[in-house]
Amino acid sequence: MTQATSPHAVFPGTFDPFTLGHLDLVRRGVGLFGKLTVAVAQHHSKEHLLAVEERVELARAAVEGIEGVRVERLEGLLVEGVARLGGSVILRGVRSASDLEYERQMALTNRTLAPAIETVLLVPAPELAHVSSTLVRQIARLGGDLTPFVPAPIAERLSSRFRT
Repeated sequence: MTQATSPHAVFPGTFDPFTLGHLDLVRRGVGLFGKLTVAVAQHHSKEHLLAVEERVELARAAVEGIEGVRVERLEGLLVEGVARLGGSVILRGVRSASDLEYERQMALTNRTLAPAIETVLLVPAPELAHVSSTLVRQIARLGGDLTPFVPAPIAERLSSRFRT
């Protein structure tokens, strides 16, 4: 399949913050699909550490130089956003059995709402399977070393924000 005929995948999330696990999925996703949009969302029931504009900026810094990848803000219903972005595939990561069950429910719901949009689930690299944005936020607040968990621009931003 050439890039011109490859499906366009959309990788949605809050990315609060964007982690090395996310970056792993971006690299593998663009390798599979040729074109990938990281879609940064505002979750209505979450209190975010970073404003959505800052999350978009940091995600762009993290994926800079990866051909075929762009970062956009996502608003509204996921399948409608995927369609607006020109996507035909939703890419999601699955780290655990509980992630799998949640993603299965979401995939079935999205299929009902938009049958033409497929959902593809990827398992992260083993060395990154434990990394979560929640873990990173906790380490940042406590002044720990973030470099094993997030790209350098994000580690720098979070470290400077929580430096005492």
